[in-house]
Amino acid sequence: MATKRKSDLDLIEEFRKGEQGSFEELLTRYSSKVFSLASRLTRNTEDAEEVLQDVFVTVHRKIAGFEGKSSFSSWLYRVTVNAAFMKLRKRKQDLSVSLEDIVQQSQTVAALKSPESAFVDSQSIRNQMLEALEVAIRKLPDDYRPVFILRDVDGLTSREVSKILDLTVPAVKSRLHRSRLMLRRRLTRFFDEQKVQNHHDDLDIALSSGD
Repeated sequence: MATKRKSDLDLIEEFRKGEQGSFEELLTRYSSKVFSLASRLTRNTEDAEEVLQDVFVTVHRKIAGFEGKSSFSSWLYRVTVNAAFMKLRKRKQDLSVSLEDIVQQSQTVAALKSPESAFVDSQSIRNQMLEALEVAIRKLPDDYRPVFILRDVDGLTSREVSKILDLTVPAVKSRLHRSRLMLRRRLTRFFDEQKVQNHHDDLDIALSSGD
C-alpha cells in the first residue's frame, strides 16, 4: 500500500518539532517553482539562484510564525516576489529571459492565434515571434509584469495573486487586462510587419519569375 503524501502543513508542523528532513521535503517540492518564478521576475539565472537561496533562508527563519491563513505555496510566492524585487532594486539592468514556456502557456499568445496569423507556423517566424514576445514582456512596467507572470503563466487565481502582491482583486484584474492589451498591441504590430514582409517577398518572387 502506497504511503499517503504528507501535506505542506504536516511537514511544517514536523519541522517545528525538530524534524529537519521535513523542511528538506518542502525544499524538494517547491525549489523548481521558486526558481522558475524568480527567473521570470529577475530575468537572470544567477540572480534567480541567489533569490532561491534567499527565499529558503527566509522561510527557514520565519516558518515557525506561519499561521496557515493562506496556503503555504501562496506565502512562499509572496516571499519569492519580495526577494526578487529586492534583487532587481540592487541590480537595475537590462537582462535576458527565456520565454519558450511563456509562448506555450500564455493565454495572451493563445488568444492571438487566429486564421490571419497562420503564418507563424514556420519555425523561423516562430523564433522571431519569441524574440518579439521577449521584448514585450521585458518592457512591461514593473507593476504589471508580476501580475501577468503569476496569473497567465503560472496559472494562479486572481485572489491568490492579490494575496501574494498585496493588491485588491480588482487591481489584479485591471493590471492583468492592461498587461494583456500592451502585449497584444506589441505582438499585433509584429504580425503586421511580418505580413508586409511576406507580401514583399511574394512580390519579389512574382517579379523574378516573369523575367
